[in-house]
Amino acid sequence: MSDNKGNTTINKTVRTGITFGSCLAMVISYTNWHSVLWAIIHGLLSWVYVIYYIIFY
Repeated sequence: MSDNKGNTTINKTVRTGITFGSCLAMVISYTNWHSVLWAIIHGLLSWVYVIYYIIFY
């Protein structure tokens, strides 16, 4: 018997983390650059941009 409940929890957590990372990157980007285009680009990069921002700013 396999336990699908554990897989469902992991999938929901990953989706939530990706969504939160994208939102955080877009907010940081818009606050700094005041550009919707850059906010979208950084939202696509999500956690990469957040980590970059933490390291360099």
